[in-house]
Amino acid sequence: MTVHEQTLLSLYDDMVTWRRHLHQYPELSFEEHQTSLMIANLLSSWGLEVRRGVAGTGVIAKLVGKLPGRTIALRADIDALPIQDAKNSSYSSTVPGVMHACGHDGHTSELLAIARYYSLHQNEMVGTRIFIFQPGEEVLPGGAIRMIEEGALEGVDCIYGIHLWAPMPYGTAATRPGAFMATPDEFEIEIIGKGGHGGLPHQCKDALVVGSSLVMALQTIVSRSVNPLDAAVVSVGRFNAGSANNVIAERCKLSGTVRSFNKEVRSLTRRRLEEIVKSTCEMYGCEFTLKYVEGYPPVVNDVNEAGRVLRIISEWLPETDQGPCDQIMAGEDFAYYLEQRPGCFFFVGAGLQDGASPPHHHPMFDIDERAMLIAAKLLIAVSDDAAKEAR
Repeated sequence: MTVHEQTLLSLYDDMVTWRRHLHQYPELSFEEHQTSLMIANLLSSWGLEVRRGVAGTGVIAKLVGKLPGRTIALRADIDALPIQDAKNSSYSSTVPGVMHACGHDGHTSELLAIARYYSLHQNEMVGTRIFIFQPGEEVLPGGAIRMIEEGALEGVDCIYGIHLWAPMPYGTAATRPGAFMATPDEFEIEIIGKGGHGGLPHQCKDALVVGSSLVMALQTIVSRSVNPLDAAVVSVGRFNAGSANNVIAERCKLSGTVRSFNKEVRSLTRRRLEEIVKSTCEMYGCEFTLKYVEGYPPVVNDVNEAGRVLRIISEWLPETDQGPCDQIMAGEDFAYYLEQRPGCFFFVGAGLQDGASPPHHHPMFDIDERAMLIAAKLLIAVSDDAAKEAR
């Protein structure tokens, strides 16, 4: 099947309209009720077989082509983030403290356009397409597990997904075979000391000092415990302690993230973190609580499917560097789909040419909406190519 570019171009204005509507009316993870309703109504109006309420607020749609072939699934995430939109634009979020700051509104819109595209060319479509609109990507443990448990991958041969990526300029795309994105584990630590007068520290157990020592000690996990040839990150993102200038803090709370690309390094970093927390608190005579949450597994692209995507990128975006891109320490629950089926997750550039776009999860985040058109074109080309293969 040839990608009908004129059809896609005719859908671009709709993509922009859908995306801006979703951007104005964002919904948090597992609260995407109106988003889900909009998606389901559009898909149903185009004649697709639609199942709503998967994983609570997810939508799965199916379209069978007239020509025999494999079943290919495509996935978009639909949730927004608890961030106040700081943009001054006609489509800024109208919901206080909630915005699409990661591009999921664009993912949803381009997948809707792909579904509409196939409904218009069903007579020449090879195989079956499954469209997965997934809730809750932004929170652990994510919505992918529930989507899978409720049948999202039944009968599916391959699955593909994209992320509109602001650090990459518009007009580019990238992926790599094997481990691509990291495991986003999280930890929370509370240190319990003994508070008191700031002028009488000898009568206290200063939880703030213990927390400060702990922040520094945790940095040795990567620098002194992990093999330098492996990749890992341990970052403390929050530190809260103290109530007044002249009061010794009785409690200190800190939390952060641990990231890696394989189970051995993941296990090592967790073990060393637990050991350092325990020994540091004991050294200062303080008690502690530690909560460690293992996040998504790493995104591991199938070697053959990543090769297919790289080949398609080279055909449709010939000026893009075609070599495998670097690994990235961000996480994605698309990893769960790739544990069940061969497939590939890839990035489509949606940022400014000079690299000055606000980062993901930033109050000023936005995308070059033309990237949705490239994403749709690449996903259609990849899907069509994969559907024609023999089972």
